[in-house]
Amino acid sequence: MGRKREHYIIDGYNVIHSWPELERLSKGELAEARDRLVHVMQEYGAYENFDVTIVFDALFTTDEAHEEKRGRHLTVIYTAPGETADSYIERLAYESVREEREVHVVTSDGAEQSVILGAGAYRLPSRELLKNVKRVKKLLQKEFLRPIAQVVSRNEIGGRIDQDTAALLDAMRKKRN
Repeated sequence: MGRKREHYIIDGYNVIHSWPELERLSKGELAEARDRLVHVMQEYGAYENFDVTIVFDALFTTDEAHEEKRGRHLTVIYTAPGETADSYIERLAYESVREEREVHVVTSDGAEQSVILGAGAYRLPSRELLKNVKRVKKLLQKEFLRPIAQVVSRNEIGGRIDQDTAALLDAMRKKRN
């Protein structure tokens, strides 16, 4: 059996409040900031070949805990009322490490980072993840925009031949018409 995919466990609200773009979005509509984070992480995880779990806590809500699968490799968790994202993340990190997976927990919460290291997982500050995401976005733009630019730009023969040859070809074209 091949190596297991790395597992990124993300403290959703911590990341939202650490990334300037998402922080601005969250002031208007928190659901929009959550959706944007999920979208960004879906692209990033697919490109890097990671499994991603984003955890949002429902500590101060009465909503039921639930899980949403977004494709094969991304899961969004909403914790149960009264349960913090931190406690859920700790439990999930321990389980994933026991499955011999490489686990990265994304949070800037200092206490959480200490617990995660004790579990055998790696910590990744929220801002560091943002740098990684931006790096990948630039790579993707280079990779996918270059072929489009090559197709769009015209590749005319007139720019690659001398004037005499161009005149001869033009004369031949006019003779045929």
